[in-house]
Amino acid sequence: MSKIDPKSAEKTREILQKVHQIEIKTNRLVNDTLAGQYHSAFKGQGMNFDEVREYNPGDEVKNIDWNVTARSGRPFIKKFIEERELTILLMIDISSSGIYGSGDQTKRDLAAELGSMFAFSAIRNRDKVGLVLFTDQVEQYVPPQKGNNHVLRVIRDILFFQPKHKQTDICNALDYANQMLNRKSVIILISDFCLNDPYGENLNKLLTKIDITNRKHDLICLSVADPVEKQLPACGLLTLEDIESGQQVLVDTRDKKTLELFNQLALERDEELHNQLKKKGIDHLQVRTDEPYIKELYKFFKIRGKRGRRS
Repeated sequence: MSKIDPKSAEKTREILQKVHQIEIKTNRLVNDTLAGQYHSAFKGQGMNFDEVREYNPGDEVKNIDWNVTARSGRPFIKKFIEERELTILLMIDISSSGIYGSGDQTKRDLAAELGSMFAFSAIRNRDKVGLVLFTDQVEQYVPPQKGNNHVLRVIRDILFFQPKHKQTDICNALDYANQMLNRKSVIILISDFCLNDPYGENLNKLLTKIDITNRKHDLICLSVADPVEKQLPACGLLTLEDIESGQQVLVDTRDKKTLELFNQLALERDEELHNQLKKKGIDHLQVRTDEPYIKELYKFFKIRGKRGRRS
């Protein structure tokens, strides 16, 4: 009988504990806050014929079944039901920039929570959930399935899958998703959207690819961020390093102009991405590791529900 490695056993316990913590937290939030909102926010992909019944005053005339009406001598209408089952594909950026967190939570931890919220909401509505984990390559693909055990596996992979690459290529991941999905689906893209040139060629390429994907599916973009990335504290000399490329830059945060410039550029990058996505009719929600997100998510679901399914 082979011996159990104590380190391996401890690691397994840590993984199970972390997954259980995420399950408890997100389950509670889904049950207490988002119950019902998901169903109205993500409607079915069409209407299927169910049966015919006798016409009642107030029914839509366009739904009259003229063949049955002619045979029976009384007006009958066609009854339709919503094709409810959806496929939800979570696309999670697990590049190296996601491991950063200036507080108790990293961006990848936040991505796991958000993914869990959507996943648990989906299975409560009997929808399928799939997963794509990506860097500059597609690192892991979990085909869409139903069930609680499947969702727990998805959460575990988001939290603990070890990528082979460090950098990010969202366009490549979207190409992969478009090839794998053979029917219209809801795609939840969760990333920090860190681009080398946030105003230039990379942004234009990304927006084009996002637009193509959104025409085929229902694409939602969630930006995860850490507060320090958006507003540097005034704390003297700082060496900032791009975790993905290893490039470093020395910043003197005692210099008021330097601090203001950094913070202004960060704000402009966020606004540019948000405005460009809005122009293309793509839902975009920004969340941070230091702020509660449940109210924003509830508001987001409610707005989508009122607006109705995108045609």
